[in-house]
Amino acid sequence: MKITQTYLVEQRRLHQSPGYGVASRSYAAMVADLANAKGARSISDYGAGKCNLRNALYELGKFDFAYYPYDPVFPKYGPPRAADLVCCIDVLEHVEPDCLDEVLDELGKITIRHGLFTIHTGSAAKTLSDGRNAHLIRKPASWWLPRICDRLEITHLQSASGGFWLLVEPRAGA
Repeated sequence: MKITQTYLVEQRRLHQSPGYGVASRSYAAMVADLANAKGARSISDYGAGKCNLRNALYELGKFDFAYYPYDPVFPKYGPPRAADLVCCIDVLEHVEPDCLDEVLDELGKITIRHGLFTIHTGSAAKTLSDGRNAHLIRKPASWWLPRICDRLEITHLQSASGGFWLLVEPRAGA
């Protein structure tokens, strides 16, 4: 994931809060059901933070696949890894606008079979140290969809509280 050094420091500060990066927990049951329905043997958690998705899947007792976390704040996880199911939960709205194309390109490359992306379209409760809202990109679905469609096929789109989630697959011939 492309990220500037200044913003990486900011994200490290935010991740010190226990309440930051917890959105993936609320999607764990959906991720488990989707992984089982699609026969996923691997999950890439793009923007994994403190691995709350993995922890919630363990708590549900639904963890029979390889789990690959990625987050630039936690270099010990290593680089992003391709997987049958790529989860990018409450991440894209936090990406620096100048870095978004590179992040979306990377997601397109590592999505082998399916992806689950959630995007919040409004303001976050948290702010950065300079006073900006933690959601750097607050745009409606109509702004996001063409950017995602340039890289992946959308197979399902669903509105959600404060935004939307979508299922994606690699583009034919990609």
